[in-house]
Amino acid sequence: MEVNPVADSIGSNNVWPNYAPQNVQAAARKPVKELGKDQFLQILVTQLRNQDPMQPLQDKEFIAQMAQFSSLEQMMNMSKEVSSLRQSAGMVAGLIGKEVSWFEETETSTVEKNGTVNSVLWRDGVQFVKVGDVEVPIDEIISISEPSEDSDAEVTENE
Repeated sequence: MEVNPVADSIGSNNVWPNYAPQNVQAAARKPVKELGKDQFLQILVTQLRNQDPMQPLQDKEFIAQMAQFSSLEQMMNMSKEVSSLRQSAGMVAGLIGKEVSWFEETETSTVEKNGTVNSVLWRDGVQFVKVGDVEVPIDEIISISEPSEDSDAEVTENE
């Protein structure tokens, strides 16, 4: 029987150390330290289900708990939105230096324009790219590409 030292030195623990059995087991044992809205709702339902019929939950207490649940849900939604905004800002910043195209309407026709993005800005919750002196809303961009060698930051019209 021949032993291949290279094959023995390349195992799943060496190639994918994050997936070694001891690492996977350690990751599975990490306790959850957060109480999410689902767990909060489960606690509230369990409390209602197991309350003493002779001393039911008072209206004030129930309203306070529902307000806490609503507040928790709103905070979680805000957290998701802030995270989404951060990701969006990173993606939009990646447009700087790229060539973009968009349609611009005139009184008589619609003209396709393009140019190289030199900056990104936000105004009233709307993201814009600045091409030369023109501010183009992100949702009006129809194409994004690497700039051609002869392109500059000026806006040009495509026919």
